[in-house]
Amino acid sequence: MKLEVCCADLASLRAAVEGGAHRVELCQALGLDGLTPSAGMIEMAVESRITVHVLIRPREGNFVYSQDEVECMARDIRMARSLGAHGVVIGALTEKGDIDLATCQRLMDEAQGMHVTFHRAFDVCRDPLTAFEQILSLGCDRLLTSGHERTAEEGIPLISQLVEIAKSTRRDGDFNVLPGSGVSVENAARILKETGAKEIHGSLRKDGHTDVGMVRSVVATIS
Repeated sequence: MKLEVCCADLASLRAAVEGGAHRVELCQALGLDGLTPSAGMIEMAVESRITVHVLIRPREGNFVYSQDEVECMARDIRMARSLGAHGVVIGALTEKGDIDLATCQRLMDEAQGMHVTFHRAFDVCRDPLTAFEQILSLGCDRLLTSGHERTAEEGIPLISQLVEIAKSTRRDGDFNVLPGSGVSVENAARILKETGAKEIHGSLRKDGHTDVGMVRSVVATIS
């Protein structure tokens, strides 16, 4: 079992590393649900010798992007790659609430050779099962989701279903459904057990930053 910690500042990054997290999702402006971090932050995260996945999101708000915004995301992926990031976290929707396949394919092409997570834009799409099949077909490595609910704990039924679909569709075993939102020391093990997922995602914050003790506790709980 693996823990990915969402880090939006350098103090949180340090806590995730010291706490034994297996991977970080690096972003900034968590109050805006996360935006692409700076080049300096990415470089420092990579130097910390933890697996680093960089959120690619150019602005707050919805996930329907203009051509200029798509170009900006493509350039941010190139930046993340050049700085040594191991993966990126992407997502885009159409105005109707479906996966924007053209945009996502453009971003996938830019991310060749890197791990790719589809982010929680999935949780506001109109048809989660159709969207999940499209995410699988794009070649993403994982999906971060709360199961179309407010928290991953509430979304256990759908997350469990997605885990089973992934097992039957991607027989090479290289796709992970990553439960996230509201993950805590108290519920992490239950979410993993009841969904069948092998990885879990949380910010594990106290006083506005990731707490090293909480990270250690979750790692111990799921190991």
